[in-house]
Amino acid sequence: MNALIEFGKILIPASIVLYAAYLMVKSFTQKEIELKKLEVRSRSIETILPARLQAYERITLFLERISPQNLLLRLTDSAYTAREFQKILLDEIRNEYNHNVSQQVYMSEQVWGMVKNSKEDLTVMINEAASQMKDDSKSIDLSKKIFELVMEKKVDPIGHALSELKREIQQIF
Repeated sequence: MNALIEFGKILIPASIVLYAAYLMVKSFTQKEIELKKLEVRSRSIETILPARLQAYERITLFLERISPQNLLLRLTDSAYTAREFQKILLDEIRNEYNHNVSQQVYMSEQVWGMVKNSKEDLTVMINEAASQMKDDSKSIDLSKKIFELVMEKKVDPIGHALSELKREIQQIF
């Protein structure tokens, strides 16, 4: 019995010391893991943030380039018929979109959806204006009709997408 008591006197303090050492090692390793996670996160922010800002810049430029006032002024040529000009406009929008489609990975689903919807809305508007043109209509006639349809719209989808894009950028900073 005395041997058991003596064994207990050694075992209990040793167990307490061992448990304390375990807690210290566990605490130390958790702190190290958190520091490593923080380091990895800060490195990824250093890498991703510039790419993300560049994506926002590119989408802003995309929206500005496809806005009717910029698109029509940049591409209007009186030598084109309305049908030819419609094709040129749609090709330009499609090419701009395809060039920037990869930027969606850097922005929220909501903002990307607005960008995509504004592109689709403009495409529909151009097709609608072209459908109202006569066979002998010129590009300037199509431009005027597109501007009329833009003026009739209560909400500018491109302007709305731009403002949402800017708001999302402000949330990052």
